[in-house]
Amino acid sequence: MQSLFDDGAFERRPHTVRAGAVHLPGWLTREQQEWMTERFLEWGNGPVPPHSTLVNGHPMKVKTVCLGWHWGNYTYTRTAEDLNGQRVPPMPDWLVGLGRRAVLEATADGAKAAGYNPDVAIINYYPPGSTMGMHQDAEEKINAPIVSLSIGESANFRLGNNETRTKPYQDVRLASGDLFVFEGPARWAFHAVTKIHPGTAPAGWPLCGGRINITLRETGMG
Repeated sequence: MQSLFDDGAFERRPHTVRAGAVHLPGWLTREQQEWMTERFLEWGNGPVPPHSTLVNGHPMKVKTVCLGWHWGNYTYTRTAEDLNGQRVPPMPDWLVGLGRRAVLEATADGAKAAGYNPDVAIINYYPPGSTMGMHQDAEEKINAPIVSLSIGESANFRLGNNETRTKPYQDVRLASGDLFVFEGPARWAFHAVTKIHPGTAPAGWPLCGGRINITLRETGMG
């Protein structure tokens, strides 16, 4: 059964939003989404709990859990010195493999996929009604793909240009199970989440609204 407010009325087909930015709707099956939601809950019970990361002294609206590296205030560290000093869990092999498959299916470039070694996962939980402003993922040292997976309520994702937080930009509706990859000429694009659409999560999803976003990155930090 689908949600009463599902995304069936929207055109949902794989497409390139702009060079280097690819949207693959429904990439994760319902079973995979449920399994990854369970993993998210497990990670939340780990050594570094979900928290509102401080950015320039202000807490973000989303709750974040990290694997591989801890991200806080535009810096990567192995331990959460801004929270409790604990080391974050390692990046699981299955998530690395999933990232490589995502890059392969988004780019059709076998060499790029085989050479992709994401060493950090930033998992954000967006509570109902939350947003995230325009920003770049610029702490990484190499131009490797960013793999983004959406689970839960649909979001309005805004993909901007590489130079400013203003226009031109394009809006993409990301639903539960969608894959979005930005790499190459789009790797340093400013981007945002401008709206979470209530009531659009799959029926029976165990969380009470909101959205999980899993982003995989390669830091180049060794």
